[in-house]
Amino acid sequence: MKQLLITGFDPFGGESVNPAWEAVKSLPDEIGTWTLTKLQIPTVFGKAANTILKTVEALPTPPDVILCIGQAGGRATVTPEFVAINYRRASIADNAGTLISESPILDGAPAAFFATVPVQRMTEAIAAAGIRAQTSYSAGTFVCNDVLYTLLYRFADTITKVGFIHVPFLPEQAKSETTPTMPLCDIVRALTAAIQVL
Repeated sequence: MKQLLITGFDPFGGESVNPAWEAVKSLPDEIGTWTLTKLQIPTVFGKAANTILKTVEALPTPPDVILCIGQAGGRATVTPEFVAINYRRASIADNAGTLISESPILDGAPAAFFATVPVQRMTEAIAAAGIRAQTSYSAGTFVCNDVLYTLLYRFADTITKVGFIHVPFLPEQAKSETTPTMPLCDIVRALTAAIQVL
């Protein structure tokens, strides 16, 4: 069996729930040829990626893939991310109260990295499962991008592939009738479809 480390963030921005972690913890422990290790990570610059790196170090062998899941309120589709940029900028504070106006993630590091999982194939698989899906070319500049960039930097030229998927709000998070949402069962099906084609 291949090893997948899959992560989801804790709630942030005043929310009481995060669809990313709710979906991750709802996944089975095995999907196809993959054995899943599930990890909740804090929505905190730096600490989120470090939590993943410490978990990887504690595993018997490096995972074949690290797939991180994050909430993207306002998006109507499940969006595998294509690229991460070396840039931090936040309109809200992270869960440690840090509000970053503008800075690189890693000084002197490359401007960007492409995800090393098959992003387009994942998007197609999610859509084929009947779930709204679209490839995203911006993971934002908050903690989600921070994690994706740091992991892609750390695992460049190694056997471990890295990817990220953003998911919409759950229905109970809707602020108005026009807020895009997606039922948890559909998010779980989307992640399952994506994992099956890794």
